[in-house]
Amino acid sequence: MRVTLFQKNPKVYTCNSYLICGDSNALSDINTLIDPGTNSFIFDELQRISTGVGKRRVEQIILTHEHFDHSGGLQYFIDEYKPSVIALSKSLPTTNQTYDGQIIKVGNREAQIIYTPGHSSDSLCIYVPEEKTLFSGDTPLFIKAPGGSYTSDYIEALRRLMKLDIRTIYSGHDYPIIGNAQDILKMTFENVLKSDII
Repeated sequence: MRVTLFQKNPKVYTCNSYLICGDSNALSDINTLIDPGTNSFIFDELQRISTGVGKRRVEQIILTHEHFDHSGGLQYFIDEYKPSVIALSKSLPTTNQTYDGQIIKVGNREAQIIYTPGHSSDSLCIYVPEEKTLFSGDTPLFIKAPGGSYTSDYIEALRRLMKLDIRTIYSGHDYPIIGNAQDILKMTFENVLKSDII
């Protein structure tokens, strides 16, 4: 599995966008874009990436949630590549409404959809067990101190994530966490439990 983190548009508030391809760009690999962002800014960089001969550059889009900074550019990529679109939200132009626990293919790996409410009611993470990698969208996973308020659904989602073997976290806005993801998840969980639960 190869992961490309795109450059962000410095003039527009947007999220991290990721392209997952297979290691060797085989025809059976599924080129997957996670969160296209606010607009079509990443298109030029996407055009320069090797994504396989005879393959669409984007065959599948996964939306971690419907907020505009993650989904605003969706229609542009639908028009350009005709991908399948996977999301929990019913209000977006999705061709495949997903569900908690669904197994899908990304690049040349199997991934699991994990429902993680808290940031939004349609938030999800994508876990790739073979790579020990989590794409977390805006699910808060790096909480450095107690404070604020959190829902019981979010706490349950954290409990589920802590049971997984996660080494790398690609988040919706921050730099990737590589190597010490388990320690960060544990710290986050402890700080949440010391905060207000609503």
